[in-house]
Amino acid sequence: MKILSLNCGSSSVKYMFYDWSRREVLARGIVERVGVGESVCVHDVNGRPAVRIERECPGHSSAVRLVIDTLTDPNHGVITGIDAIAAVGHRVVHGGDKFAKSVMITPQVLETFKALAALAPLHNPPNISGIEAAQGLMPGIPHVAVMDTAWHQSLMPAQYLYGVPHEWHDKYGVRRYGFHGTSLLYVAKRAAVILGKDPFHCNIITLHVGNGVSANAVRNGLSFDTSMGLTPLEGLVMGTRAGDHDASVGFYMMRIAGFSAGQVEGLLNKKSGLLGITGRFSDRRDILDAANKGDPRAQLAVEIEAYRLKKYIGAYTAALGRVDALVWTAGAGELSNTLRAQVMDGLEPLGILYDPEKNNLARSRNAEFNISAAGSKTQILVIPTDEEIVLVEDVAAVIEGRYDVHTKFEYSFSRSDYRSRLRDMEFARELTERPQMARAIARPFPKA
Repeated sequence: MKILSLNCGSSSVKYMFYDWSRREVLARGIVERVGVGESVCVHDVNGRPAVRIERECPGHSSAVRLVIDTLTDPNHGVITGIDAIAAVGHRVVHGGDKFAKSVMITPQVLETFKALAALAPLHNPPNISGIEAAQGLMPGIPHVAVMDTAWHQSLMPAQYLYGVPHEWHDKYGVRRYGFHGTSLLYVAKRAAVILGKDPFHCNIITLHVGNGVSANAVRNGLSFDTSMGLTPLEGLVMGTRAGDHDASVGFYMMRIAGFSAGQVEGLLNKKSGLLGITGRFSDRRDILDAANKGDPRAQLAVEIEAYRLKKYIGAYTAALGRVDALVWTAGAGELSNTLRAQVMDGLEPLGILYDPEKNNLARSRNAEFNISAAGSKTQILVIPTDEEIVLVEDVAAVIEGRYDVHTKFEYSFSRSDYRSRLRDMEFARELTERPQMARAIARPFPKA
């Protein structure tokens, strides 16, 4: 069974094509600049150089069509025809409290996603567009939705309710939902493997630090609290999102500057965060470069982000009591040793001690690292996330009729013998250039 996973953003479509019977990634890639002009697809097949295909994609339908055309292309494709695709899995950011696990997409399910669009106006509409486009192009096969919010269905009222009129929750669904669920599920299961513990006996703090950023407190293997809220706007400072701020800021700007509600929402989501602080950059590599050259606003952005992350670690440590592991994941979490160091400096009173040398070595998206110092009560792990494999395994299990919530379902990556062939192969190549990285890996790396 070959499964296509689609992650449709506002101007992009990420995809992975997976052979479930062989447990192998056949191809992966991304179509960028969907609907904004100069669209391009970067397509990667195992053992071949990446291919760059330029084709205008005015909408998600044409972008999904480009993905299919690329997968079936006689020169750089991996299948001869669309009939080789057995199922499609779709990432859906907001499932509200309607879905506690992945689900087959029916017309009723799709209507529910549309009804929830107001809760995630920047995410659910492109997710829905991608589903409708894929169903139109591949109508005869099952389509499965995997919700970012499902992992957080274990939150309790004390963690998910806000101090607002209670009828707002009852009538309008106002509450904390949390996001990045597929990523957080994956790294929680992998952390338990590295720790050698039952996943439901683990207390973990995960920091998912990409363009979007969220913290997750995991108690006994279940999501206990998380920084994102009703929407992905709440929480930590992000690439372009403001994160935590006084709710009156938006009302103040509407009064003082004449902004509309829509303008404020757009500014807080797309023009704030690191971009808002620096005035120029949302990419941390650009920010660190500018900070090293003396740019005061870039230096301030680095300081603010590190401080907010540190504050959440402290709060979640207090909430959990015992923390078995602090886990870094996603783009900057996996690759920015500088950011990690700035956050972890001074956390010794919490029993969190990192090894500077191992932290500097732990920069790869293909291996798991343990960067704890000797004597650290909390293990510090860097685990590359793999949202696509969660999606693929959910899709396969739904189709085969054996799927359930993660407390009753075993993922392949939750087993100690799990390996990703593609990542092992890519990390082997990295080791030829940086063999010293082997000193920081969290588990033995196979020689062959």
